[in-house]
Amino acid sequence: MKEFEAEIKELKKKNLLRKFACIESSLGSKISINGQTFVNFSSNDYLNLSNHPKILKAAITALKKYGLGSGSSRLLSGTFKPHVKLEEMIARYKKTQAALVFNTGYAANTGIIPVIAGPDAVVFSDELNHASIVDGLRLSKAKVEIYKHKDVNHLAHLLKSSSKIKTVRRRLIITDTVFSMDGDIAPLPDILHLCKKYKALLMIDDAHGTGVLGKTGRGGLEHFGIENTGSIIQMGTLSKAVGCFGAFIAGPGDLIDLLISRARSFVYSTSIPPAIAEACTMAIDIIESGSVERRKKLWRNRQRLYEGLQSLGYDTLNSETPIIPVLTGDVKRALKISEYLYREKIFAPAIRPPTVPDGKCRIRFSVTAAHTSEDIDRVLEVLKKL
Repeated sequence: MKEFEAEIKELKKKNLLRKFACIESSLGSKISINGQTFVNFSSNDYLNLSNHPKILKAAITALKKYGLGSGSSRLLSGTFKPHVKLEEMIARYKKTQAALVFNTGYAANTGIIPVIAGPDAVVFSDELNHASIVDGLRLSKAKVEIYKHKDVNHLAHLLKSSSKIKTVRRRLIITDTVFSMDGDIAPLPDILHLCKKYKALLMIDDAHGTGVLGKTGRGGLEHFGIENTGSIIQMGTLSKAVGCFGAFIAGPGDLIDLLISRARSFVYSTSIPPAIAEACTMAIDIIESGSVERRKKLWRNRQRLYEGLQSLGYDTLNSETPIIPVLTGDVKRALKISEYLYREKIFAPAIRPPTVPDGKCRIRFSVTAAHTSEDIDRVLEVLKKL
């Protein structure tokens, strides 16, 4: 349509117009695009569970029993036994009273934040929090205080200033556990200390921590040895290390009861297919009881790539996880490197604004347990020639 031509033209001019790369295979360290095989460094399937035979079998069995679609929202006729079973599993896994499944991480964050924060609340949000948190805050109409990335002193200053305002009903701190574009980890113990000092609630987005961090993969709290007394609200996804689809909120039982009635992205969405819920339950069981070796391999792979990039002199920011950015600066250089990698059959798309700020473009390498040493060495060999 002509009315959109100017906007498309402007995006092209700024090298910000996106296009799909259509994958013709299942996920793994290798994928097929246009009939050619690529080494895949752009997947969040950290534990390589998306093709696990037990998970596939659970989905197929449930598919035959329940069919595909759930037909409705959970509050009408779309609640199936697999949904309830999955939520009970998540609550046990995350060591909370209860849990509620959402369709996506975006739906979870934009659903819960307006419920727990409103016009009479103040929310303190890390400046690099995920876009779904940013949009959830906009919907909440709460007063939002943005603190510098992982800067506990700045957060403390903002909390102290806010404590003088007597009309505030609730103070809430929200942070990603693992920041999805930088790969670093939030200082949760320090943040929790401030929560206790200033009587603020804590909500963590554990999307990239669930299954990856902690001895048994329970995420950010386990990583830091924090005992969840029930007051910490945890969001997580079922689409990354879990290898399936969906998201969840885990926390106090009364919070979950409130969300069932008031979280609009839950109330007004058709529920995830019961077959997907069964697959997710099986995947979490595998993560909890049988993923130690997968996680060890994931971290070995991460270390191999990280050390290799460091030795080549690349700026990997402050990465601490299997998300390893390579800072390129401007958009043109990011696209040039991404296209070079593509020609070398390595799939790692350029990350551009608005996902990252101007001047902070990058190639985001996402390491998984499926990668081999040869896969990683191949990337380093190709980058060495740049």
